Amino acid sequence: MTSLPEENTLGAIVGAKSQRREADATRRVIRAATPRRSSLGTGFIGIGAAVVVALRAIYGFVWFVSLWPTYPDPMPALLAWVILIATLVATFITARVIGDQLPDWAFAVFLAGLAAAVALDLVAIWPLHDIGRNATAALTAGMALLVVITLRRTRDILIAVSVLGVGLAVAMVLNTRPDPDDIAPQITALGFAVLPAVIGVVVVNGFRRLVQVELDRVLVQSTVSAPRFAVGMMASEELARLDLAAEELLESVATGKTKLPLDPKTASVAASLATELRLHLIEGRRETWLYHAVTESDLLGKAVTLIDKGSLAGLLDPQQRDGLLSTAWLLVSDTAKRTSDRTVQLQIGPVSSPAQEGTGHKILVPIVITTTGVARNRVDPATWEAIGRVGQYSDSTQNSSLRVDISCLVDNPADQ
Repeated sequence: MTSLPEENTLGAIVGAKSQRREADATRRVIRAATPRRSSLGTGFIGIGAAVVVALRAIYGFVWFVSLWPTYPDPMPALLAWVILIATLVATFITARVIGDQLPDWAFAVFLAGLAAAVALDLVAIWPLHDIGRNATAALTAGMALLVVITLRRTRDILIAVSVLGVGLAVAMVLNTRPDPDDIAPQITALGFAVLPAVIGVVVVNGFRRLVQVELDRVLVQSTVSAPRFAVGMMASEELARLDLAAEELLESVATGKTKLPLDPKTASVAASLATELRLHLIEGRRETWLYHAVTESDLLGKAVTLIDKGSLAGLLDPQQRDGLLSTAWLLVSDTAKRTSDRTVQLQIGPVSSPAQEGTGHKILVPIVITTTGVARNRVDPATWEAIGRVGQYSDSTQNSSLRVDISCLVDNPADQ
């Protein structure tokens, strides 16, 4: 009886322990990509938001106590505060206990608690005919949405705060006297209820985009040290899957579980596996590191076009690769404009002999970077530094956008 090999033909370790490691890694990636789950950074933002909400609640409750004599019946307002505080505490504890996430049912309970607090507060101050000056729990309920801002989708928060804002605005119009002196307090109160959640959404979304872009760049940066021709990260995973399937088939034949000759269905599966393996291995002999860096990046894949018919990008040394990849990133990831407005075309080759003397056994690989939506005076200084690591360059303006011609000296592959 033969045992499973310790590693497959691609050099990947197989076995229960490695499968557990791969499964754990997959689960970590999925958890990090889940929009309802708080990452490490947004987790700290959520704790900070909870502290801000707590301070606002203390301020609102002190204001409520100071207004106690003015209430015709203060009990609904007191009940509103009890419900609001209980809702906030229960939501915070629930989110932390179940792993920095808030299921739909918990979010529905949270919104119901906020709605009850707002309704009771409005009932208590309705006879006063001045919601802007007397609302306390209702205004704090709007800021309370910051507690779940890192645990729910942007759409959920915006819908909730919009409903709250519209409800308060309608109540103010129906209840407040048409006096010009009362307009400013109503608008100010409405802003205190709505704006914190809206600003929080903008901040959290900007932070998430920043983290996603940096994570994408870190993953793609690994291609800088790859061989001249290699399979990418996605292809490596696919190759490992095909290799495992092929080994399982061969093992079943070796142990007698699958009889020879193979039946038509099994033979078709074996032929498909062989064909896919050959295709992947052939692709790995003609796709360079830069091709994988562009195609496997969510940001670069949408904005960068690569023209490298001779697969010359593989001749660049690690420093030149890093400079070229950094240039592409800096040109397309400027937050001042939408990425869809910026495109970069990288044209590499054809090879020519260097014109200057003293270059030794070097060949000249011309690289032309053509952009759209990138004005020369808007290029970050770090971009020029990155281009300088690739080789000598000259820049010009083409159709109101930047064009860069780079003379990149690389080692002659014939001498290696």
